[in-house]
Amino acid sequence: MQTILEIFSASFEEKKSTFLAYLCPISTFESLHVRLQNEHPKAAHIVWAKRFFNEYRQIVENNSDDGEPKGTSGPPVLNVMRGSELVEVGILIVRYFGGIKLGTGGLVRAYGSSAKEVIAAATLTPFVFKEILTCKTDYPLVPRFEHYTTHHGLHVKHRVFENDGVVWELEVSETQKKEFLGFACGFEREGFRAL
Repeated sequence: MQTILEIFSASFEEKKSTFLAYLCPISTFESLHVRLQNEHPKAAHIVWAKRFFNEYRQIVENNSDDGEPKGTSGPPVLNVMRGSELVEVGILIVRYFGGIKLGTGGLVRAYGSSAKEVIAAATLTPFVFKEILTCKTDYPLVPRFEHYTTHHGLHVKHRVFENDGVVWELEVSETQKKEFLGFACGFEREGFRAL
């Protein structure tokens, strides 16, 4: 499975209709959809599809034809996403009608091609399940933990400075969690505790 870390875009033209495709992380999907609606008020359609995991690590899929004939736009985009094994992402495609009807087969090809174009333009990364690890350190340990998180590429999701230390929320893979806890256990006497 693959995912992305930022928004990518590409354009595609078919019989004078312009298709502007956007591939985004699922966390930015809703805000991007609103932004595209505001930026393209004269667009005929904003078709979308998304694939993401629920809390049980099951893939959830959804799509919208946004007024195009049923099954001609959202499902072809979703099929391209499946074929590329993309997860935790969404694709939105803004269509400006060019005056020539494409027919149902033409719409399926155009939306599918638009999805392929934006995926080809993207930098894909392997998908890894991550979880939030919460721990607390006394203030003297903060520089060591900052160095560790930076050096090992751990994402510090949130940090709270309290009177008696710092509470860290780290987004980690299973491998990163094991390595981090191995590193941190050496500091239990100096003021580290997993929460």
